[in-house]
Amino acid sequence: MPRGSLPTAPAGGHDTASAPAAGAMVAVRRGSVMLAVEILVLTQLMFVVDTSIVNVALPDIGRELGFSSVGLSWVVTAYALTFGGLVLLSGKVGSMIGPRRALILGVSVFVIASVAGGLATSAGILVAARALQGVGAALAAPSVMVLLIGITAPGPQRSRAMAMFVLAVGAGAGVGLLAGGILTQTLGWAWVMFVNAPIGVLVLVGALRNLPEMERRRTSLDVGGAAASILAMVALVFAFTSAADRGWTSPLVLGAFAVAVVSLVVLVVGEGRHPHPVMPPAFFASMRSVGPLLSMLVVPAGQVGFLFFTTLLTQQVLGFTPVRTGLALVPFTLGLIATNHVTPRLLPRLGERVIGSSGLSGLVLGIAWMALVAADAGPDTSIVTVLLPSVLLGAGAGATFAPVTAVIMHQAPTEHIGAAASLNQGLQQLGGGMGLAVLTSVLATTGGLDRGLGATLLATAAFPLAGLVLFGVWARRIPAPDTTHA
Repeated sequence: MPRGSLPTAPAGGHDTASAPAAGAMVAVRRGSVMLAVEILVLTQLMFVVDTSIVNVALPDIGRELGFSSVGLSWVVTAYALTFGGLVLLSGKVGSMIGPRRALILGVSVFVIASVAGGLATSAGILVAARALQGVGAALAAPSVMVLLIGITAPGPQRSRAMAMFVLAVGAGAGVGLLAGGILTQTLGWAWVMFVNAPIGVLVLVGALRNLPEMERRRTSLDVGGAAASILAMVALVFAFTSAADRGWTSPLVLGAFAVAVVSLVVLVVGEGRHPHPVMPPAFFASMRSVGPLLSMLVVPAGQVGFLFFTTLLTQQVLGFTPVRTGLALVPFTLGLIATNHVTPRLLPRLGERVIGSSGLSGLVLGIAWMALVAADAGPDTSIVTVLLPSVLLGAGAGATFAPVTAVIMHQAPTEHIGAAASLNQGLQQLGGGMGLAVLTSVLATTGGLDRGLGATLLATAAFPLAGLVLFGVWARRIPAPDTTHA
């Protein structure tokens, strides 16, 4: 699950083929329930850490493997595209082969890809390894929540397990940033990839010994819809990224945009005919449904762009070491955890629109503040000037994702609630990848790292601003449950 987001448990409806029935439990044959929960939480932590641990190592990766400042974004984007595109389909794959098998297979692919990435001797090999990491994460991630619910009893046990899960999601970004700095500075950038191997092996051993398998269920796979969505996203990202180097009128760029348009048309037509589409047309029946979904697409673009360009700012402009960069961004996670903890208590009183809009405003202000820092950055710039906007951005993120997710899930038709949960995760990953492609083009056209970093960060703030409009205008307050007849 992407940074800052709260977990969304699968709920009823025939689209949740991989979820256990309400209140149902699967016996844990070996070991204790909490040991099994710890294995699942460690799996989630590994995926969350991987989304941030690479950021701090990007300048070193770029220098050693010969990436351009634009091409370097593919190290982040390749992972996001395959993760976001395939997670729409992988939940159903897990229901067909069993969530335990899906988790083991996904983690195995993730570990192999991580080792390949650490051994990469060229930019192309590393980008391919990152894409394969995304495939593994997409296959395993939906099964984490399914198994977590399946092995715990409703009440205190499940609440404790969910609290551990939320803590892993919230703390993962900070752990990744700090670990990335330490590993890059002491052992080299390759270890931000290699570190997944021992953790992944520990997860695999624990899963084989302690996790039970759940009932497999028959369902149809919308392979065509998933393929069309991935092709459309890859073509769009490639077009935006290539435009920075080749120009907007390049035949290659125009061809990529054409492929994206054709793929989107095929997706729209095909989804209306498939019995179990990856993106049910019912989600887009009204602007009240589309607004929150689109906000979940654009908001992560701002967050990913902030971390990417702030890393370049601190190391390549301000001259910070990787460790110091990690420390400068840790307050982002602290702010996120703090508001993540408070937000559930405030939602019943103030409503999703107020809390979500406040969080989105924090994101806009935090990124704009960092843009001002970048515009005046120099050798004498203090680390404090980076810490303060990081805190504000993290606090905004912590107050954003839970309300937006709650509205998306509430507005989804009951029969498509499982697809909504997968789509919510997929949009976050795809939004980050697509947004970064757009922003790297902005960086190239505004003067590069030397002159364009402030303008690029200011453009980054436009994404959560768009999310604020989409969510603040069209989101409906979730009605409180009727307890008069309870």
